[in-house]
Amino acid sequence: MMLLLRKMALSAHQIPRWLNSIKLNGFISATQLRNCFQRPGKTWLHEFSAQPQLSSDNCFFQWGFKTYRTSSVWNNSSQSTNSSGQGINSPQSTMLPSVNEQSQETELSLEGLDHVPPLSPLQPVSEEEAIQILADPPLPPVTFTLRDYVDHSETLRKLVLLGVDLSKIEKHPDAANLLLRLDFEKDIKQILLFLKDLGIEDNQLGTFLTKNYAIFSEDLENLKTRVAYLQSKKFSKTDIAQMVRNAPFLLNFSVERLDNRLGFFQKELELNVKKTRDLVVRLPRLLTGSLEPVKENMKVYHLELGFKRNEIQHMITKIPKMLTANKRKLTETFDYVHNVMSIPHHIIVRFPQVFNTRLFKVKERHLFLTYLGRAQYDSAKPNYISLDKLVSMPDEIFCEEIAKASVQDFEKFLKTL
Repeated sequence: MMLLLRKMALSAHQIPRWLNSIKLNGFISATQLRNCFQRPGKTWLHEFSAQPQLSSDNCFFQWGFKTYRTSSVWNNSSQSTNSSGQGINSPQSTMLPSVNEQSQETELSLEGLDHVPPLSPLQPVSEEEAIQILADPPLPPVTFTLRDYVDHSETLRKLVLLGVDLSKIEKHPDAANLLLRLDFEKDIKQILLFLKDLGIEDNQLGTFLTKNYAIFSEDLENLKTRVAYLQSKKFSKTDIAQMVRNAPFLLNFSVERLDNRLGFFQKELELNVKKTRDLVVRLPRLLTGSLEPVKENMKVYHLELGFKRNEIQHMITKIPKMLTANKRKLTETFDYVHNVMSIPHHIIVRFPQVFNTRLFKVKERHLFLTYLGRAQYDSAKPNYISLDKLVSMPDEIFCEEIAKASVQDFEKFLKTL
């Protein structure tokens, strides 16, 4: 009995070496190997037979299992325990075939593998097979940035290539859900072609889409309808392209909204059609922003600052930003220019650029001219300095032509303030 067990152990250690020496015509996975084995029967003691058997369809070789029962082993053995050791060393008891026999008997066709049933996803695989499996990395279960989805979304990858800044878009809570649901070919490509036809250049698409990613939720036909409306109001293609670049949300508004806004400015400012069109081309966010600052500033110019209706109309057609400027800035600038510098209303109306200039710049230059004795803003007197030159010239030209001093002198003076 002990010798038989040793025999079994020896055979079990030799089997892996034998299998490694087998050379097949093609690669057969471990899973296919298991499918092609015959199912062994119930045994008391098992060992592999030395004879490989070919299956009927030449699919693969099947190893027959030879069952030895303890009783039959001892019944067939007529030798004593001492003579059993000789049986182990005899040629008839050799358990493994020679290498030549193996190479001859394993020249098998792999055509039959086409009929192997599909593998179950729950069927176990070996470590070697697991290494060869290629799988995409899983999506993060929780994330606060679109960057984690770029590798999984073709849409996001192409938007990044266009120059879209996802770090700005992801600050909006609805942005991620919108972009991750979109298909680039189906939902985005046509919008991009529409914007390019409208006049948005390739190098401008990234900036535009970063600000107005919501345009992908708009129907293409609605976008075309809004462009057609602007064209019916005599806006040129160049005008429309400029307006869309400067006010990216312009085409997100309905035709009714655009029409109401144009009517408001034409009526409230008492402008003709051409001046109204020029006003919104220069400042298209008048059509997309809130009207409350506009209404508030109109009251400030008329009631608090004392300008007449026609004077207000003249100033805003020259400087449209005056309609949306900060109320506090407007009043502080007017107070200094009118009350400190003693410049009357009609001169301010001629040079409304002063409302578009930083107040500290006006103060610095006025105080420097006062220090030099050259602060003279009355056009009827000698050495007149226009309000336009005071606020629009760079420091070098201001010092040379207006103050008649060097830049170094101006900088030294500023240190005394």
